[in-house]
Parts: sequence; structure tokens; C-alpha cells
Amino acid sequence: MKFRDSVAEFERLEGQIKARKFAPIYLLMGDESYFIDRLQELLGDTILNEAERSFNQLTVYGKDSEVGQVINLCRQMPMMGAYQVVILKEAQQLRQIEKLSLYSQQPSPTTILVVCHKEKNVDKRSSFYKGCVANGVVFESVMPRDYEIKEWLGRFIAARGFQIDHKALEMLTDHLGTSISKIALELEKLAVSMPVGATRITDADIETNIGISKDFNNFELCKAVLDRNMGRALMIADHFARNPKDNPLLLTIMALFGQFRDLFTLNYLAWLTRYKGQPMPSDQELMRTLRKPAVFIVQELRRQAALWPNQKVFQILGLLREYDAKSKGLNAGGASDGELLRELLMKIFLL
Repeated sequence: MKFRDSVAEFERLEGQIKARKFAPIYLLMGDESYFIDRLQELLGDTILNEAERSFNQLTVYGKDSEVGQVINLCRQMPMMGAYQVVILKEAQQLRQIEKLSLYSQQPSPTTILVVCHKEKNVDKRSSFYKGCVANGVVFESVMPRDYEIKEWLGRFIAARGFQIDHKALEMLTDHLGTSISKIALELEKLAVSMPVGATRITDADIETNIGISKDFNNFELCKAVLDRNMGRALMIADHFARNPKDNPLLLTIMALFGQFRDLFTLNYLAWLTRYKGQPMPSDQELMRTLRKPAVFIVQELRRQAALWPNQKVFQILGLLREYDAKSKGLNAGGASDGELLRELLMKIFLL
């Protein structure tokens, strides 16, 4: 399953729950906790009204529970109303969770069991999993890749009545990585902090409310490198070296890799045009190919691609893989992240 499949399934389930179409069992599992938490909260707030929740909604934790206890809770009759709800949080810590198959294969019609299994999936070969598939709903929450996060984030922001500038979006994703839970939390805080009536999020808003410098960040570093502005790039690298916790080397390398990967694609398409007679894709087609949200970004990349022939780009991609390993402690020779970044940039500019 891919991230976009998780998003589509989340939206489908969200609609069903709001329409009060419930399943006897919800197995919410995967390495991205955001969707699991949102569905669990929605189920907890929707199935029962406030008065019913006092009697018929129980929350237990995997670490503090046993399978037999969970099954016994699920077999109880509701004290009033049509349902009781049992929410099992941190289910990945429940010992012998596969024995819940005794319940998943024959769930109670008056109980809705919500199993929140984070960090990894339940064994799909187990009888418990197969029982959930047959008699309930299984939702798999997949962590996005770096190139998938921006599209989702744009939609997430738009759903809250805001628009976000391209640079501000790049600053967010470069700094916060691909953890949707972390990004969503920061954006909820940002939305509360925005002036009344404001609808556009700028780089200044990100700097003021989230603490990411609008002048010294991965977006500005990538721009300086692709523009062959060595002085500016090294100045930003020095800032990163003084603030290593706010500027992890691994995220910087990922950002640079994505930019040079785009240049490689553009140069290859240009080569096909010159030597194979294939037409160069339009800017709109390149937007889709490169997964960019606007034409001006593609036009800027095309300008920068002319400064970096693919022979050099190929070497740079190799360097970035090498320094990716060094950022993880392999053959780094004891160098700090700041020293490694400066060394990497010098090698790129001297190619």
C-alpha cells in the first residue's frame, strides 16, 4: 500500500463514520500515527453521545492489559443504548495479540472494538488479522515519502481555509520531515497564531510562529547551490553548523538529492530532444512529472539545469549517497555534521 492509498481510505472511512455507518471492529495499524489517532478520536466522539460514553465507552492500553480481559470487555452488554465501545490503545504492546482472533472471528453485535496498533502492522498471516478483514475494517496507515508530503500538506492547509506560499511549504517539509503528526501539530498551532482574517501563510509566518529561519533553511541552501552561489551556500552551512539540532544533516542531504534528481530528469529530457528528436514536454507536463505545484517552479529548475550538465549531476548524486551514509555514522571519521556539510558543498562546487 502507498501513502496516497492511506489518504484515500482515511477519507472514505471518515465519511462513513460521520454518516454513522459503523463496523464491529476497526483495526487501525501502521507506521504513521496521525491517521490512526484521527480515526480513533472520530469514532470515540461519534458512536456514542456524551451521556452514553460515561457508561459504555472503555479505553484500555496494551501494556496494561491481557487478551482475555479485552475479550471479556467486548462480550459485555451495553448498559444503555445500542452499543458499547472498547478502544484498545498501544495495541502493539499487548502480549499475544494474535489470540484476539477468538473475538475477531465472531465479534459481538453490540460492541464496537477499536484497535490502535502503531509503529508497525499486525501480522497479516494471523487469524486475528484475517478475522478483522472478514468482520470489520482494517486501515493501514503508511508513512509518506518525501515527494508525497507536499501535495497532502497543501490539501490539509486548504481544508483549513488557508493558502501557503511555495517557499513556506518547502521550509515546513524540509524542517519537519515526513512525520504528518508533527507537521499537523505545528500547523494547528500556526493557524491559531495567524492574524484574524489572514488566509495566506508566508515564510515570515513560518519563521515567527514555528521558529524556522526564512533566510537560513534547506530551501535557501538548495537555491544557492543550484544557482552556483558558493558564498551564500557556505554562509547557510555555517549557520547550520552553529544550530545542528534545528538543521539535521540528513534532511539537508535529502533536500539536495531531490533537487539534483529533478535536474537530472530535466537534462535527460533535453538530451532526448536534442539527439533523439523527441519533443520536450511542456511546463504543464513537467509539473506532473516532477510533482511540482506551479509552472514557475519548473521554469526555475529548467534555468538551473542549464548550469549543471548531467555528467556533473550524476557525480553529485553519488556524493550525496556517500554523505547520506556518513550522516548516519558510516566512515564519517568523527567529523561533525557541520564539517561534513561544508566538505560536501566544496566537493559539489569544485566538480
